Amino acid sequence: MWGALRSAWALFVGMALLMIANGLLVTLLSVRGAALGFSAGAIGLMQAAYPLGGLVGCLVAARLIVAKGHVRVFAALASLASAASLVHLVTADPWSWGATRALCGFCFAGLYVVSESWLNGRASNATRGALLSIYFTTQIVGTAAGQMLLGLSPADGVPLFVVVSILISLALVPMLIAADTAPRFEAPERMPLGRLLRASPMGLAGALLNGAVQGALYVGLALYGTAIGLAGQGVGLLVAALMLGGFVGQVPIARLSDLVDRRLVVAGVAAASLPVAGGLAFLGPAFPPLAAGVGLLGALTLPIYSVCVAHVNDGLRPSQIVAASGTLVLVLYVGIAAGPLLAAGAIEALGPPGLFAAIVGVQGLTAAVAALRLFTGAARAETTGTAVAIAPYATPI
Repeated sequence: MWGALRSAWALFVGMALLMIANGLLVTLLSVRGAALGFSAGAIGLMQAAYPLGGLVGCLVAARLIVAKGHVRVFAALASLASAASLVHLVTADPWSWGATRALCGFCFAGLYVVSESWLNGRASNATRGALLSIYFTTQIVGTAAGQMLLGLSPADGVPLFVVVSILISLALVPMLIAADTAPRFEAPERMPLGRLLRASPMGLAGALLNGAVQGALYVGLALYGTAIGLAGQGVGLLVAALMLGGFVGQVPIARLSDLVDRRLVVAGVAAASLPVAGGLAFLGPAFPPLAAGVGLLGALTLPIYSVCVAHVNDGLRPSQIVAASGTLVLVLYVGIAAGPLLAAGAIEALGPPGLFAAIVGVQGLTAAVAALRLFTGAARAETTGTAVAIAPYATPI
């Protein structure tokens, strides 16, 4: 275990810097866009370009790694992402920001493919679970830490775009130093969408709907916080509370789903989130209760994707799991792309509480789909695997 960890130190350091930068940038763009007078709809459309770029990145990155190797692809993508973050300093319209957001999505998805394939190449069956847990923790903590940096800048947030660029550039250093340790890589196979839908309708639908919830919350909380008058640091703390709540909820919900039917867990957790989201719609800007409520909402929403992945894997042969995971990630990205548009539209139509009204709608649909499949679907698999915490940044690797 310690040997594998030492061989992957560059990955974890580089990933931590990338996640701090990416976590900061996604919220900073919403806050800065609102300050420039962008409408909620324009911000939602701009932010939706990121997962669309990520879809392309997931498909292309594996081929690039096979052709050019981990280190070259990592260096090229990080350089592009660093430059793209600085474009926001010289333009002030949602169209150019949307284009650079798509480019960042492409680059970061590729960076995740490099990191995860590197990690899998360094891990054995005995150490893979522990290393993936450290990787997942690095992603969550890094993203939450990025939110804390919002309070270090004036209200316009301009210097923080430079900070994002610096952090992405620094992530190159440990990866280049450890260039001689990069593993070999083979592109994974793929599983057609129709076959996966027949194998697990609930798993596929749950991944799509949970992607929409995640996209709506990550972008919508910044719009919501700005609309109710929170400063940049307050907005960052809200998003950090969401991330940390999701992190805390992952393990107990995953373990529960190993003991009982995973469809029951998804239905129950989604239903439990409804009064929380409904209460937040009426809470207003009382910050400590608001942050606590958002954290609880994160604990009841973000872990659902991991349970859906485990539910899909329960019905597959081991040779199909990697290919199915790739399809699930692409479905998740489609949902994440729809989430910002959903959040922005709800806020424009209903005001700030519209964000949580939209979450109630999607989570209610998730609970209904899971309950329907619980009563009409096949019996629970006799032999089930173990649910593993998966961040929304996971790729087909």
